[in-house]
Amino acid sequence: MDRRKSIKAILMGSMATGVLVEACKPSEKKAIAESATATLDADRMQEEKDALKKLNALDKFFTPAEMATITVLGDIIIPKDAISGSASDAKVPDFIEFIVKDMPEHQTPLRGGLRWLDLQCLNRFEKTFTGCTHQQQIEIVDMIAYPKKAKPEMAQGVSFFNLIRDLVSTGFYTSEIGVKDIGYMGNVPNQWNGVPDDVLKQYKMAYSERELKECVKFD
Repeated sequence: MDRRKSIKAILMGSMATGVLVEACKPSEKKAIAESATATLDADRMQEEKDALKKLNALDKFFTPAEMATITVLGDIIIPKDAISGSASDAKVPDFIEFIVKDMPEHQTPLRGGLRWLDLQCLNRFEKTFTGCTHQQQIEIVDMIAYPKKAKPEMAQGVSFFNLIRDLVSTGFYTSEIGVKDIGYMGNVPNQWNGVPDDVLKQYKMAYSERELKECVKFD
């Protein structure tokens, strides 16, 4: 599934209809929502539609406890800051749940890594990862987040953390929040204010009074 393409289609639809939808009656809002979904589905190949339908019909892979751990880990990897929300704000845990269904080869490494993480915390703090304090969670993460500094006995944890960090980053930076976080604008109309003054001075050139008067200037 091309998640970036799907998000782009959703965003374009929401920007075009967002203001109008708020003024509609409930029945009209439902019709618009169904129309937007139909438009998005029309942009997919039949194989994609069938695959998505099959994946959505599957039972949840992760247990509630595992999802809680993934949520905490994701927010440690990409926390909320002054610019954007956290990984969980971007629905990254849901993305990872989808990925392990779409790519089953990730199921065993992730489930095994989550159990390894809890076992380490139980041995050190007598609590599971989610039951630990934030400081204790960071202490464990620091042991596996830097491969070159990690001890040999932490190899399984390092491998797990590398995988989940990649998935969290992929999920976040292909979400609406992540796209805005990196400042990606996509295709937008250009606004040209003319040649910058310093460039004009460098080449000993200047706009004439007529050019300044007749040219349209964007602020």
